Amino acid sequence: MIPYGRQNITQQDIDAVVEVLKSDFLTQGTVVPAFEDRIRSYTGARHAVAVNSGTSALHIACLALGVGPGDSVWTSPISFVASSNCALYCGASVDFVDIELSTYNIDVAALEEKLHDAKKVGKLPKVVIPVHLAGQSCNMEAVHRLGREFGFRIIEDASHAIGATYKGEPVGNCRFSDIAVFSFHPVKIITTGEGGMAVTNDLDLYNRMARLRSHGVTRDPAEMSKVPDGPWYYEQLELGYNYRMTDIQGALGISQMDRLDQYVDERWKVFDQYQDLLKDLDLILPVQLEDTRSALHLFIIRIPPDNRSLGTRNELFERLRTNGIIVNLHYIPIYRQPYYERFGFSPVDFPASEHYYSEAISLPIFPGLTSEQLQYIKEVIVKKQGHQTLF
Repeated sequence: MIPYGRQNITQQDIDAVVEVLKSDFLTQGTVVPAFEDRIRSYTGARHAVAVNSGTSALHIACLALGVGPGDSVWTSPISFVASSNCALYCGASVDFVDIELSTYNIDVAALEEKLHDAKKVGKLPKVVIPVHLAGQSCNMEAVHRLGREFGFRIIEDASHAIGATYKGEPVGNCRFSDIAVFSFHPVKIITTGEGGMAVTNDLDLYNRMARLRSHGVTRDPAEMSKVPDGPWYYEQLELGYNYRMTDIQGALGISQMDRLDQYVDERWKVFDQYQDLLKDLDLILPVQLEDTRSALHLFIIRIPPDNRSLGTRNELFERLRTNGIIVNLHYIPIYRQPYYERFGFSPVDFPASEHYYSEAISLPIFPGLTSEQLQYIKEVIVKKQGHQTLF
């Protein structure tokens, strides 16, 4: 079986986790702050807040920006539901901006048009969440320009994009956003088992997210409303959550960070082999823009409906899975989910997303995928469908 994604765990990772297991602190020790420092140093962001999932990072990012009832958050429909659920957790409403069919990221032209229309009726978003699908950065400079013009805040959903660059700088430096979030699920670029991180250059946003991940509690006298009763004193300043990352996870994350660039380089080797193997087939292969370097979390192909050699997208999907290649589809447009249908979204408003959904398949990509496995994947893609003659 060849999965679409797979974690890479080394003896170094195991030793780092065992060291924490033998220590005095399995959580709330010194390891998670050290992991935060590694991410902060790598991305160039000033502050980092580790949490127990990318979803939690999105949630506290929205809360830190003051998202609440009466507000609207816009994001891409081609993403996992967490990208929009985070706004609903805050009591806000959600809307979507169609994608561009070259990168599958948010279409900046469609965003600008939608903003002009929203301004006319007084319904501008409070926050826009561009999603770096498959690990390739959105056009963040253009989104940032629109943010200044129309007054919205920006959260980069960089769940796929740790290790990626945009305009020669690391994704997550928050040059064009208020907050960026990463995910460390096992199929992502690096893993902590489950886990996430929110990074920002704003001290106030950092302080609020740090409180929100741990019940809204502070032990900093400068933030307290009363004189401390003693050194044990703490105050709950707002309703927060238990979104803490454990030191066990943090240790795995620090160890994985030692190989982050190596992992991205290995994914690029797989990407280049795919491009060479599949270039002559009736497929639409992923595009990489000149001003970005994707982390290549996914390798997404599209099967045009007028192809004559490979069968339909659904036939190819089933053929690959039947032959032990566990392909996937990233993603079903969020507005198609039964929960979201209640909000009245219409697929006709998102033609590019619908086009994408009708054609896309995510092929396996991860460090350790061999040339032999890639050749086998190609053979299954081009494999002729058998038939039975009845006499």
